[in-house]
Amino acid sequence: MKTASKTSLSPGPGLWKFPSSGVPLVAIVGRPNVGKSTLFNRLIRERRSIVADEPGTTRDRVFASVSWDDRAFNVVDTAGLDLEPQGDLRKHITGQVSVAIEEADLVLFLVDAKEGLTSTDEDIADLLRRSGKAVVLAANKSDSAARISLVPEFYRLGLGEPLPISAYHGLGIDPLISHILELFPESPEQVEEELGLKIAIVGRPNVGKSMLLNAILGQERSVVSETPGTTRDSLDTPFNFQGQRMVLIDTAGIRRRGHISQGIERYSSLRAITSIQNADVAVLVLEAFDPATNQDTHIASFVTEACKGIILAVNKWDLAEQQSLKWEDVLQQVKARFKFVPYASIMRLSAKTGEGVKRMLEEARAIYAIRKVRVPKTQLSKVVGDALALHRPPIRGTRRVNIYQVSQTEEEPPTFVFTTNEPELVHFSYRRYLENTLRESIGFWGTPIRMIFQRGTKR
Repeated sequence: MKTASKTSLSPGPGLWKFPSSGVPLVAIVGRPNVGKSTLFNRLIRERRSIVADEPGTTRDRVFASVSWDDRAFNVVDTAGLDLEPQGDLRKHITGQVSVAIEEADLVLFLVDAKEGLTSTDEDIADLLRRSGKAVVLAANKSDSAARISLVPEFYRLGLGEPLPISAYHGLGIDPLISHILELFPESPEQVEEELGLKIAIVGRPNVGKSMLLNAILGQERSVVSETPGTTRDSLDTPFNFQGQRMVLIDTAGIRRRGHISQGIERYSSLRAITSIQNADVAVLVLEAFDPATNQDTHIASFVTEACKGIILAVNKWDLAEQQSLKWEDVLQQVKARFKFVPYASIMRLSAKTGEGVKRMLEEARAIYAIRKVRVPKTQLSKVVGDALALHRPPIRGTRRVNIYQVSQTEEEPPTFVFTTNEPELVHFSYRRYLENTLRESIGFWGTPIRMIFQRGTKR
């Protein structure tokens, strides 16, 4: 395993910034349980936000892009807005919605035609009027003639014409999007930008994943709380780091399969696994005081199965140093428990103070570059040829394995195909020998490499 040296960084605005793409941002706001996440999923044509009957299911902001008739805008789903929050978590959530409104170019205010106008709707409308933002008012759950007839009462909010829609049934969505696009200037050329390096921040609940994301971005992008499982959705956030475009994915904490409850937590865990599959590099956040639990190794197995780059990030090192925890002891413990990923980079950091965060991003960028390496054919043949000359494949009974040639067929991850007369006789230990030789000779670290043995003859 490769370890990283200690580097400190003080997080804050100006170190990284969101790229200016020129694509408008629409924030969906409203009181709890009016169907914001259902509308979000309808707009982006996939189930990205978690939808449940439980009020307050969506806690963080969730971003996605919407394309419509060669036009595009970004949309952000938010938690239900509570203007008189009780408790620290509700205050954090309300703060998140306020930031979404501030960042947005247009606010899509969703109300409930089934329940009718409420005092909370009026309070939110007052907040939106004072914000000075452009507002589109949509009355959701307008799925019958009786409910549509009640929509005009929302004129009392003073935000213009309420548009009747049903996010669940897909009614009125086309006119809603057309109206939104009318409020934005025409953009003759909308070029889809390459997202760049995608980094998934994964780990068991309450190890500091959201705080790490916030340290990178210099703002409270994801709700941070001492309550385990605060982050339920996977949050994609584009940003620039040293001139390179990257995307951070903050995920819900993953528990072991036997400890995943039904409902929201189960879907959150599935979402986290999907985030790993969509990422280039996964940063597995470990806790300094207990850095190698069964849950941690279980999550690492998800990363290896998906063939993604991996960094083992030991978090809360500021607290560990205060209690005289020795890095050599922790490092030995991590290496022992993660023997199945000997190529992983191991580093210590503190999301709270920013120590090691910059170095972690640099390491992720290096691993991303390594995953894209295409080894020249002559170099690859020489490396494998020298390895075969040094240690020939063992004889199995009267049968000897002969490897005739090797070629690289893919990148991300680097994939090598070995042509042999007896692929089923290539022992695991010899596969590992060839893998280690490739890693040492070419410089592969931080990423799995895929090795395929196929039957063939000498040419």
